[in-house]
Amino acid sequence: MTPLYRNDRRGEHAPSWYAASLPPERERPSLTGATEADVAVIGAGFTGLWAALTLARAGRRVVVLDAHRVGFGASGRNGGQLNLGFNQSQRQLEAQLGEARAAALWDLAEAARAQVRDFCAAHAPEASYRPGAAYGIYDKTDLATLHAEGEHLERRYGYRTEVLGQRGFAELVKSPLYRGGMRDPGGGHVQPLAYARALARAAEAAGAVILETTEVTAITTRPRLVLTTPRGQVTAGHAIVAGNGYLPDILPQVNARVMPINSFIAATEPLPDRWRDVLAEDICVADSKFVVNYYRFSADRRFLFGGRESYGLAFPRDISAPLVTRMERLFPQLKGIGITHVWGGALGITMSRLPHVARVAPNILSGAGFSGHGVALSGMAGRVMAEAVMGQEEGLTHFEALPVPRFPGGSALRAPILTLAMTWYAMRDRLGV
Repeated sequence: MTPLYRNDRRGEHAPSWYAASLPPERERPSLTGATEADVAVIGAGFTGLWAALTLARAGRRVVVLDAHRVGFGASGRNGGQLNLGFNQSQRQLEAQLGEARAAALWDLAEAARAQVRDFCAAHAPEASYRPGAAYGIYDKTDLATLHAEGEHLERRYGYRTEVLGQRGFAELVKSPLYRGGMRDPGGGHVQPLAYARALARAAEAAGAVILETTEVTAITTRPRLVLTTPRGQVTAGHAIVAGNGYLPDILPQVNARVMPINSFIAATEPLPDRWRDVLAEDICVADSKFVVNYYRFSADRRFLFGGRESYGLAFPRDISAPLVTRMERLFPQLKGIGITHVWGGALGITMSRLPHVARVAPNILSGAGFSGHGVALSGMAGRVMAEAVMGQEEGLTHFEALPVPRFPGGSALRAPILTLAMTWYAMRDRLGV
């Protein structure tokens, strides 16, 4: 099963501050009847839209199919943070893959962040891109690891970060709980739904067709691909599958490696005169909890705080109270602040926390499992899959080198096994172990 319809109304965005802050978007038609394309794309999030934009700009006939709306899934409801690299350190990647492959992946990740920055500057000022990011730690012993990683990035890649001790980090991120952290000047944050909508408009302007409320229920080969939907079908030479945590059970080889988990965000009332009581700069922050806290301020100075764990498909009955408690524990100065919006959604994670971007059949490519680093990496995955369709395999080859094992028991047992493991780590977070 997937959370495709479990927690949301068909064709409606989550009740997020992102959706509430934007003007209504026109509804695109559903697929009725049969159509043909060079490439069919499943999913109108960052991955699918970057794939469609890349292909359409190259003159390919592209049809994008989404079961809900543009930006409905994780792309339109996430924390909006452009984090450093992958969800493993660069030294870890070098140890597993060798220096040359790890360096190529570093370049891809940096190009992914630049891709977001450049697109927003040129096409999406409403996405309110802002530079700057930070990462907080709870144990002083982790400072040595941060220093070593920072020195390695500067020596090996010429990339400079700033590692701060407890006092210096507290001046930047004003929580009493952190024992230090790292400032990343190359990071940033963005209004993700506005960014997704701008991508869709750019893809359509280049010639792509986007069809909403059109779920793909099956993919078959006859010998061309046929994508079946409730009221029609698309015949195509290639398919790019970009459903991530919302992917229906149509590609078991993907679902065995990618699992949806829920994450939640609360938005406070605007704090135009108090936001610097929390952050000294308009940056985004994530931290070292296994169940990560992530937060930033919106353009109108609402504090957007994300985190807390939920491993079942269904949302918990009470999303708000545990999330707000978590926020107030980290920032006591926000106790009693009004909350205007609370929402959740599914993201895709993998066993290794590295994305699964691969050719899963001769003419089917899939990108998913970005594990919290999807704002930048998912768009790059869409781009390199589109390039691979057009015969440029280099970027895809680098992604395919990432180790992404199947969950034990495959898609049938991934949920109970992962729930046990993540509940254990969440308990360690609460105990401070």
